[in-house]
Amino acid sequence: MSSAEAATAGPRKFRFAAGGEGNAEEGGARKFIKLAQQAEELGYDSFMIPDHLGNQVGPIAALGALAVATDKIRLGTAVLANGFRHPAVLAKDAATIDVLSGGRLELGLGAGWMREEYDKAGITYDRPGVRIEKLEETLEILDVLLRGQECNFEGKHYTITGLKGSPRPRQGPRPPICIGGGGPKMLALAAKYADIISVVPSTSKEGKLLLSGMTIEKTLERVELIRAAAGDRFDDIELNWAITTIVVTDDREQMAEMALAALDNGYPPNVDVDVKLTVEDILSSPYLAFGTYEEIADQIRNVRARTTMSYVGVFPTQMEAFAPVVDLLKGE
Repeated sequence: MSSAEAATAGPRKFRFAAGGEGNAEEGGARKFIKLAQQAEELGYDSFMIPDHLGNQVGPIAALGALAVATDKIRLGTAVLANGFRHPAVLAKDAATIDVLSGGRLELGLGAGWMREEYDKAGITYDRPGVRIEKLEETLEILDVLLRGQECNFEGKHYTITGLKGSPRPRQGPRPPICIGGGGPKMLALAAKYADIISVVPSTSKEGKLLLSGMTIEKTLERVELIRAAAGDRFDDIELNWAITTIVVTDDREQMAEMALAALDNGYPPNVDVDVKLTVEDILSSPYLAFGTYEEIADQIRNVRARTTMSYVGVFPTQMEAFAPVVDLLKGE
């Protein structure tokens, strides 16, 4: 799509992703299938599963179960840690899930970031540059195998010789690939290979979310980096983000003030308060949603207008709370 065509076509339509881990807090593995079915009933477009070795279901096996337990909702990973699986094995599993689901897979991949899991499992945790190198090689291999073609690849980390992708996925030319990232190198890599890019806040060396990265201004910087790296293919890339906190309230300004006070007191603990934000910074952040359903819907419209991001994700515990917003924005 050319820039002129994109301008004529207008903004990309909203899509909405729910998700689940199948952990005890959600009701365990049995409830997990019901959670995905509920997401389908509530009108979500996709259901995503993260990839950690801790308290959650295995994403590949879980997707196989959801492929036959749901009918229309798209199924995916947000996102697989590349270091956990060889790309040839991943291609086989992904193609199988796409066939079993009738062509509903969205394959999300990342370089892997939770070092503690690698260490506990005895899996080598490479330095960032090597993890990104491996991810790029995986993406090149998957692009061939997920088209049902023969792959011959000799890289620094992987070698594939005369392997043909099978089964042939239902989606053509292959299932869409999503890459999540917040740093410049990951976003540039995503701009080169991804069909969907999940734009995430930057993290500290300890893995905490940087508060500075959650503002609309920093988000715009990341989108512009993607635009520059993607060139002509930018208009073909769908941009995703996940709202970390949703609070339905009649007084969004007061809630923003409460959020700032909580941050000053060290809550939530997974956020590194590296800057001092204002109430307006909080209320305009793509990653925080405070207000009535209509105000939250307007905020999401504004985020799309400013950033072109249109694919909205929410966390499992917020799926029902956000459903009325999905109803308000569906089809826009």
